Amino acid sequence: MTTVQKQKISWFLWPFWALWKIVSGIVEFTGRIVAVILGLVLMIVGVVISLTIIGAIVGIPLAIVGLLLTLRGLF
Repeated sequence: MTTVQKQKISWFLWPFWALWKIVSGIVEFTGRIVAVILGLVLMIVGVVISLTIIGAIVGIPLAIVGLLLTLRGLF
């Protein structure tokens, strides 16, 4: 759990604070989208590689990492 502390922002610093919040929100959202897409790609590659017996040694962990990355990006 995180505790949120309310801080009073000075009126002359408010535009910089608002711009910082907007930019950080965009970067966070972009990071989540990239994590989900990369996770899906890793899952697909892991499943395709694990279709062979020898490739299963690499493919199954790769699919698991892709699943975990996708879950982290979504939640």
